[in-house]
Amino acid sequence: MTGTIAVILIFGIPIVGIITDHLQKQTKAKHQMLQDQIELEKLKHENFLIETQKMRIELEQMVLEDHKDKKNIL
Repeated sequence: MTGTIAVILIFGIPIVGIITDHLQKQTKAKHQMLQDQIELEKLKHENFLIETQKMRIELEQMVLEDHKDKKNIL
């Protein structure tokens, strides 16, 4: 009985260390994935703002061109 307990303790400590190390690596990987997702969302938002501004400028140019055309017709 004592021998069995000794074997369990001898092999149990490295197994616990391996499991702990694995869980830490998983946590770091999840953290990095979340950081990447946050960066991606920031880039998406910035792209949206740029596209919106571009569309606004294009619309203003179209309105100005329309006014010029109407003046030329009259």
